[in-house]
Amino acid sequence: MPEPTKKDEMPNGQPEESVAPESVAPESNGAPLPLPEISLEVSPPPEAVAEGKEPVETVGDIPEPPEPEPLQAVVAQEQSPTENGSTQPQPGGVGVKEQAESDNSAVKEERPPRLDDDHEAAPTPSPTPQAEDANSVKKLSVDLPNDSVPVSAMGRKDSVWSLGEGQNLEELDKPIDTPPLSILLIEKPQSGTIPVGADISFVAKVECKDLLRKPTIKWFKGKWMDLASKTGKHLQLKETFDRFTKIHTFEMHIIKAKENYAGNYRCEVNYKDKFDSCSFDLEIKEAEQGSQNIDIRSAFKRSSEGQEDAGELDFSGLLKHREPKQQDDTPEVDVWEILKNARPDEYEKIAFMYGITDLRGLLRRMKKIPREEKKSEAFAKKLDPAYQADKGGKIRLVVDLADPTVDLKWYKNGQEIRPSPNQRKYIFEHKGTQRIMVINNCSMNDDAAYSVAAGDEKCSTELFVKELPVKIVKGIEPVKTTVNERIELECEVSEEGAQVKWMKNGVEVPTGVRSRYRVKCEGTKHFLVIDDASREDTGTYSIMATGGTSEAHIQVDLKPLKIYQDLQDITVKLGEPIKMHCEIFPGNVPGRWYRNGQLIQPNDRINIIHRNKVHRLEVQTSSLHDAGDYTFVPEGYSQSLSAKIHIIDPPRVHLDSLNLPDNTMTIVAGNKLRLEIPITGEPAPRVVWMKGERVILESGHRVRAETYGDQTSLTIEVTEREDTGNYKIVLQNEAGEATASIKIKVVDIPDPPEAPLVPVVGGDWCSMTWEPPKYDGGSPILGYFIERKKKQSSRWMRLNFDLIKELLFEPKKMIEGVPYEVRIFAVNAIGVSKPSEPSKAFTPLAVTSEPTMLVVDDVTDTTVTVKWRPPETIGAAGLDGYLVEYCIEGTDDWVASNTELTEKTRHTITGLTPGTKILVRVKAINAAGASTPRTLQHSVMVKEVIEPPKIRVPRHLKQTYTRRVGEAVNLVVPFMGKPRPKVLWSKDGKPIEPTHVSIRNTDCDSIIFIRKAERSHSGKYEMTVQVENHVDTAIIDIQIVDLPGPPQCVTIEDVWGGNVALVWTPPKDNGNAPIIGYTIQKADKKTMEWFTCIEHYHRTCITITELVVGNEYFFRIYSENMCGLSETATQTKKSALILKEGISPHDTTQYHAQPHSFTLTPTGLQVKTPEYNDHDFKEAPKFTQPLINTFAIAGYNATLNCSVRANPRPKVIWMKNKIIIVDDPRYRMFSNQGVCTLEIRKPSPYDGGLYTCKAINDLGEAHVECKLEVKGGFTFYELMQRGVPLNLIDKYMSEVKVVEQEK
Repeated sequence: MPEPTKKDEMPNGQPEESVAPESVAPESNGAPLPLPEISLEVSPPPEAVAEGKEPVETVGDIPEPPEPEPLQAVVAQEQSPTENGSTQPQPGGVGVKEQAESDNSAVKEERPPRLDDDHEAAPTPSPTPQAEDANSVKKLSVDLPNDSVPVSAMGRKDSVWSLGEGQNLEELDKPIDTPPLSILLIEKPQSGTIPVGADISFVAKVECKDLLRKPTIKWFKGKWMDLASKTGKHLQLKETFDRFTKIHTFEMHIIKAKENYAGNYRCEVNYKDKFDSCSFDLEIKEAEQGSQNIDIRSAFKRSSEGQEDAGELDFSGLLKHREPKQQDDTPEVDVWEILKNARPDEYEKIAFMYGITDLRGLLRRMKKIPREEKKSEAFAKKLDPAYQADKGGKIRLVVDLADPTVDLKWYKNGQEIRPSPNQRKYIFEHKGTQRIMVINNCSMNDDAAYSVAAGDEKCSTELFVKELPVKIVKGIEPVKTTVNERIELECEVSEEGAQVKWMKNGVEVPTGVRSRYRVKCEGTKHFLVIDDASREDTGTYSIMATGGTSEAHIQVDLKPLKIYQDLQDITVKLGEPIKMHCEIFPGNVPGRWYRNGQLIQPNDRINIIHRNKVHRLEVQTSSLHDAGDYTFVPEGYSQSLSAKIHIIDPPRVHLDSLNLPDNTMTIVAGNKLRLEIPITGEPAPRVVWMKGERVILESGHRVRAETYGDQTSLTIEVTEREDTGNYKIVLQNEAGEATASIKIKVVDIPDPPEAPLVPVVGGDWCSMTWEPPKYDGGSPILGYFIERKKKQSSRWMRLNFDLIKELLFEPKKMIEGVPYEVRIFAVNAIGVSKPSEPSKAFTPLAVTSEPTMLVVDDVTDTTVTVKWRPPETIGAAGLDGYLVEYCIEGTDDWVASNTELTEKTRHTITGLTPGTKILVRVKAINAAGASTPRTLQHSVMVKEVIEPPKIRVPRHLKQTYTRRVGEAVNLVVPFMGKPRPKVLWSKDGKPIEPTHVSIRNTDCDSIIFIRKAERSHSGKYEMTVQVENHVDTAIIDIQIVDLPGPPQCVTIEDVWGGNVALVWTPPKDNGNAPIIGYTIQKADKKTMEWFTCIEHYHRTCITITELVVGNEYFFRIYSENMCGLSETATQTKKSALILKEGISPHDTTQYHAQPHSFTLTPTGLQVKTPEYNDHDFKEAPKFTQPLINTFAIAGYNATLNCSVRANPRPKVIWMKNKIIIVDDPRYRMFSNQGVCTLEIRKPSPYDGGLYTCKAINDLGEAHVECKLEVKGGFTFYELMQRGVPLNLIDKYMSEVKVVEQEK
C-alpha cells in the first residue's frame, strides 16, 4: 500500500514541509518554494460538550469557546501549484485535513516512508471527521450526496461548506438535504483509529439476491490510487460469498500499520448501471510525547551510532566513527522560546546556531506545539477552506474585508487572476465590504488552489470540480456468427469523448497497432470491431464506463463443412510421384493426413500443402510401402475423406540395343526401312506405333507395324520425304504405360526458310537476320543466297554470289526513304530450296544529330538536373525521345538514369552520392536508333547550391486584394530559392492563427486560403521566405468588404413649390469600402409605397423636384458601396407637405410648421412649377484607362484590364491578333461598371501576342491594344500535345532561338 502524496509536495518527490519557507536544505541546491497550507479551526460537536470532553485546541494555547463556531480556514502562505490530478474531486466526497498552525509557522509534517519501495505515491484527500480523544489530531471531511452524513452534523452551521454553486450569505443558515441511502452496500466500512504497528480490518457487504453475477468492488486510498495492485505484506484483500444469505463480503486488512497509512479511503461497488461508494478514514496514533522540558539541543542532535531515534534521514551510522567533540561552555538558553518567537524561515539558522542537526524531528515537534492565532486585520471573514462545483457549473468565492479601501488581488495556483473585458470566465463583484469572484463554466482546469491578498495578508481555499459519471445509454447486444466474419459491437454513452474500457472475460481487450481488435468512437457511440473472427473470439465482452457497464456474449462457431472434391483412388507407377488432393469449405481449416491409421509427417520426400480450399499430399518418388489407405481429417470436424493408392511396375522399351546415335535412323529417300526394337512388361503390353497423332496399323501397305512376343518392328517399303519425323512407341498394360521415340531422317532438299527480319535500319543500309529452314532435307545447310527489291517493283536482285554461312547480312547502297523487301534461299548438298516469303517492308532511315546546348540546370545533395535543346537535324524518322546517362568521373561505366525515354528536354538524375563528381551525356532516340551522345564538358560536383530566395508576387496582388464577406480567399504566391526555403506568414506584425487562415507551402509557392472571409481578416499580410541567412519579404494587402450601414441622419432642409431639399450625413459603417453613392426614395403618406427618385448619387444633399402638389411625402436614403446597397435605410422623421396654392410675401406671418410636416397656409396664389429640360447622357464609347503591355509567367494566370465609358452600355469584344476570342475555355471575360477584364488561365508562350479590347454601341466604337509576352516556354512536344498548329510551333521556336541568341 503506497503512501499518499500531498498537494504541497515538491516536484522532485521530496516533501516540502521538511524545510521552512524561503530556506534551503543543506543537501539541496535549488531555490526554495513557498509552503502552502490550510489550517482549520473546528468547534467540537454538542455531544462532546455535553459529555464533558475537552475540545481539541488547534491554535496556540487559547481554548475553544464553548459555543460552536463556523468553519474557518487560515492560509499561512500563498498556495503553490499542485501536481496533476491532486485536486480532483472524489465521487464519494471531499475531505480537508485540519492542521494546527499560525501565520508565522507554516511547517507541515514530514512525509513518512513508503510501504513498498516499488510503489508510486498517489494523491489522497483528507479524511472525514471521527470521534477521537483529546490527544489525537482532529480531522474533518464533507461528503457528497453518495456518502452518508453523520447525524450530529445535520443542520449545524459549522458543518456547512461552500460547495458547488457559490452560496449567498442568507443561504448559509439553510439545512443540508439528507443524501440518498446506498443502493448496493448493506454494510459499509467504518472509520477506525489504531496505534502505529497495529492491525485493522474494514468490511463491506453487498446483498446479491437481485444480482445475476458478482458485483465489482474497488478499494481506493485518497482520490485515485487503486489498492488492487498494491497488495503485499502490509495490505491484503479478501472476498467471500455466503450461498444461503446471498451476501458478498469484501474485506481489506492492513497489517502493521505505519504513520503514513493514515488518510481517507474509499470503497466503490459497480454492477451494470448501478454504482455505490463509501468513504472512511484511518487514523494512526503516535506514541505519547514526553515532557517538553528537555534539552532541545541534545534531543534533536543526530546520534553518531545510527540508532533508531537518530531520525529517518540520518545516515551518520554509515559514516566512519569519530570521537565526539568536547562540549563548549555556551551559556544555557531556552531554544524553545527562541523558535516560538522566530519566523519559519529562521528555523534552520537557529538550529545551526545551537547545534541542532535533526531539523526534521525539530519541525515535527514544533508542529504539535499549540500556537496563538493572530487576528486578521484585513479580513472580517476569510474564504471557506474548500469549495466544490460540478463540471460546467459556476462557483462564488466571497471574502468580507475589514477595510474596504484595501487593494485586493486574486490568485490561482500562485498566478494572479486579472480581469479582462472580453472574458466572462472570471467575474469580480463588490457588495459593500464583500468582494466576490465568480467562476463560470467550471472545468477540470479550474480545480486548483485559490488565494486572495489584501495588503500584506492572504487567505486561501481549494476548489474541487466534480466530473459527473458517464452512463451507458445503449448497451451492447449479443452476437452469434461464424469464423472469418466481421463482428462489430456498438455501445452508446451519455457524453461525447468519454473514456471507456472494453473487456473480454474480465480482461481488458488489447487495442494496439498489431491487435486484432479495433476501437473507434463516433460522438457518443463506441465500437469494438473484429474483422476476421475466430473461435478464440467466443466469450463475454463488456464495456466499462465511470457510471456503469454493459456486457454481451459473442458466440463464434465453425462454418459447416462442405466437400467440393473428395479424395480419389489412384494407381501410381513405381518411382513416380504421388499427388492426392481434395477441396473443402471453409478454406482456412487445417487438417491432418493418415496412412493406414498412422499420422503422416512432412519430410524431404513428402510434402503437405494447404492453399485456401485445396489440401494436397505429394510424394516425390513412390515406393512399395506408399501403398495403402489414406485419410484426411479436417481439424475441428468429425468428418473425414478417404482413398486408396496402388503401386504398380510399368512396361519398358529398350532402344539401347539398336546402338543408334541420338536414336536417329538416317535413310536415303526410296530405300526400304525395317526397325526391330525389344520390349518388356508384365503382362505383355499392347504396342501402338504413332507418327504425330496418326496411328500406324499392322495392315498398312507401304508403312506397317508388327509385334512378335518380346519385340516390335516398323517397316517402310519405299521411304519418302514425308516419312521424316519422330515415331512414338506406346506400350500399355494393366501395370501402366511406357513410351519411346525414335527419329527417322530422310535426306532431301531443304525447305524454304521463314521470312527474314530487319531489326536495324540505317540511312542507306539495314541489318537482316533469319532462322534456318525447319527441314534441312536431312543434309546440313551449306549457305544462303540473298535477294532484294523495291516494294513497288517486281524485279528481284541477288546480293551475293558466294554462299553466306551466317544468319546475318547487311545490305547496303539503298536509297533513304524508299521501302524495300528481302528474301532468302537455303542450299544443302542436294540442292537449292524454294525462296522464303519476303520480309516486311522497311525504309532506310538515319539517326538524328546529337542534342545541343546541354547545361546543368540545378544541383542538390542527391540530384543533378540538366537541360538541353533538340537536335538540329532530326530527319525523316522523327524523334522518339531522349536517353540520359551518367558515370562517375574516372570511370567508363555509364548508367542510364531514365528507364523509359523522356520527351522533355529537362531531366533530374536522382539517387546520387553527395560529394561525388559525375559526367552526364544525352542521346536522341528515334526509329533509326540512338544519336551521337552530347556530353557535358566538365564534371558536376553533387553538392547543394544555395540560391537566395526571391518572391514573385503576381501582378494582381501588388495592389489591394479585395473580397466580400463570406467569399473564399485563395492566393498563390510563387517564390524561388534553394534549398527549400522556410516560409513564414504574419499579419500586422503578429503570427497568423491557423484556425482562421489556412496556409500550405510547397517547394515553389505558398497558398493562403480563407474559406469564408470576414472583415477581421482585412490587413497587411507579410510573407517572409528564408534560406539560411538570406531573407526576402513581400506584403499583400487584403481588404474584406461588406454592405455599408444606412446614413446616420436624414433631415428636410427646405420645402418650396414642388421641391424638397434633403440633407444627410454619411453612414457610420462604410463596410470597409468607400461609399460610391446613395439611393433616395420617396413615399406618399397616404399609401406609403416607396419609389426611387435617384440612384448612385454621390453628394450628401439633394433637391427632389416634380413632387405632386397637395401630397405629403416621406423620404428615405440607402447608402451604397462596391458590395451594394445597405440592408436598411434611414427615413426622415418629419414629412413634407406640398401646398396646392402659392403664398404671398406679406402673409409670411401666417406660415407655420406642424410638428411632423412642413405645412403652408393657403393664401389664394397658385404655384407654378418650372419646366426643366432633361440632360442627354448618351455618349459614344471612350476608354478612360487603356491596356498596358504585360509580361506573364508560363503556368500562372494573367489578367488584362481597361475601363470604358459609354451610354448606352457598350458591347465589349476581346481579340487576339485581330481574331475574336469566342468560347475558349482558356479565357474568361468580365465587365463590371465599365471595368473590362480578360483572364488567361495558365498561359503558355503560344498565348503571347497582340490583344485588343473593342467597345461598341449605337453612337460609335473604340478600341485599345496591348502586347502580352509569356516567359518560361514549352518544348516542341508539349506544344504538340496542346494541339498547337505546326506553323505556329515553328514560328515560336525560331523566335525563342533569336531571343536566346540575343541574350
